Amino acid sequence: MIQESKPIRIYLIDDQAMIRAAFKSLIEMEDDFVVVGSNGDPRQGVQEIKELKPDLLILDIAMPGLSGLDVVPLVKRACPRTKVLMASQHEASKFVQQALQAGADGYLSKDSDPEELRLAIASIYRGESYLSPKVAGAVLGQLRSQHEEGDDEMHSRLDCLTPREREVFQLIAIGKANKEIAAQLNLSLGTIKKHRENLQRKLDCHSAAEIARLAIQEGLLNL
Repeated sequence: MIQESKPIRIYLIDDQAMIRAAFKSLIEMEDDFVVVGSNGDPRQGVQEIKELKPDLLILDIAMPGLSGLDVVPLVKRACPRTKVLMASQHEASKFVQQALQAGADGYLSKDSDPEELRLAIASIYRGESYLSPKVAGAVLGQLRSQHEEGDDEMHSRLDCLTPREREVFQLIAIGKANKEIAAQLNLSLGTIKKHRENLQRKLDCHSAAEIARLAIQEGLLNL
């Protein structure tokens, strides 16, 4: 157990209510941890984090409207002291690399033993990084492959997009029309149309269906 005068304050963002409930139950079995809030909508979650300033955020990757990979920098800018633990079903090395590059402090496979959740939280809170053993081996293997063969597999097709373009990409992928996207992001319709043109040019995706397929391929949207 971590011996602290105050419990570690944790916030949860995951679009699946049952997953949030399961995490909350596991976390609050420990006297040193407390869940101060949770949300299934990543944008609303970021706003609540600004107010609550939790010690640690547990965050999913594949969520409709805004990827967890894009939530990380928003949280780090709003609350630099909040640690971020990605918790995802995706164990491929490219997701781990992208999460760490975005600013995450650790990465946990959702298929891990419940005890590992406690270890991950404790490690990250102490200022250490944490990689689930289920994903660490894949990352090391991929890095060796890259070094030996110049493999480019870990790079994403979305690396060429700006943060705003990634937001628009996510919203198109879940079927939002230009007017809806403009209203949600508080931008003009003309600006959204321009972002959409840029996405078509950069990604060679010329319909909402193609963008949705790419989002699924990249692990940012579940079937």
